Amino acid sequence: MLDLDAYDWREISGDPASPYRIHHEICVLGSDRDAGTIDLLIRFDAEGGHCQAHRHVTTTSVLVLAGEQHLDELRPDGTKVHKVRHAGTHHLTPGDPYPHLERGGPDGAVLFFSHHTSDGRLYEIVDLDGRVVHTVTLDSLVASWEAMP
Repeated sequence: MLDLDAYDWREISGDPASPYRIHHEICVLGSDRDAGTIDLLIRFDAEGGHCQAHRHVTTTSVLVLAGEQHLDELRPDGTKVHKVRHAGTHHLTPGDPYPHLERGGPDGAVLFFSHHTSDGRLYEIVDLDGRVVHTVTLDSLVASWEAMP
């Protein structure tokens, strides 16, 4: 059985003025800069906490370990497409065509992510109009993790 308390979790919270609640926990399991890989866990609470709207720009493998992963794809025409992935579901993407909002379901969620990048980029943070406001790289994510208390 997976003991989630055995992992080193760091809390991520966003601007309270955001139109959606930014709140989740992250645990970097390991990374290899030379190989361009990073593995991590994300834990969402049951209170609707999201990560920032983003689009994966590299190959990403996701495994839902507990709960449900809820995604709202943000389409260029302003519509949203809602997707739900249940515990035990695996998803592999070579990169997302659309940015999305991501959160846990009614009981929260625990997700395993494995990112594989050839150019260092992992994902783009976007505003709700889909404009890129920041690109997260393997190096920037590792540096951010190492700097967190």
